[in-house]
Amino acid sequence: MNNVSNMRIYKPAHEVFEAIVDPVQIGNFWFSSSSARWEQGKTVTLKYDEYGAEGDIRVIEIVEDRKIVFEWDYGAAAHVVTMTLNEANDGSTVIEVNEEGFDETDEHLIELLIGNKEGWVYMLTCLKAYLEFGVTTLRAGLVKE
Repeated sequence: MNNVSNMRIYKPAHEVFEAIVDPVQIGNFWFSSSSARWEQGKTVTLKYDEYGAEGDIRVIEIVEDRKIVFEWDYGAAAHVVTMTLNEANDGSTVIEVNEEGFDETDEHLIELLIGNKEGWVYMLTCLKAYLEFGVTTLRAGLVKE
């Protein structure tokens, strides 16, 4: 089972792509740090200093300015995340995030899907604010109690 989130960002696909794969830029909207540039075949460590958390992603596929595919551990199972960037004629980019690997038999499936969607929509909102308006203070502002 998968979970899909989309957002339009009024920047070219190249700028959206670079914000995600560049270890310096990612700290402005998503994770505190990334151990390396995201490249196909690499394992990259991502840190969330605010939450005292870190984890590895395994970059499966990179198509510059078009697609980023990675795998990360999500509880007991690995999930595959595919980010697709589609640049429109007006220079904006629609980014789609599709996370696959949810267990349809999990008794908490709906709760997991909602939490996952919430996280992706928040990340995409932070990315939009960063790229369109230069806002760098939204990262890690999502509060879960």
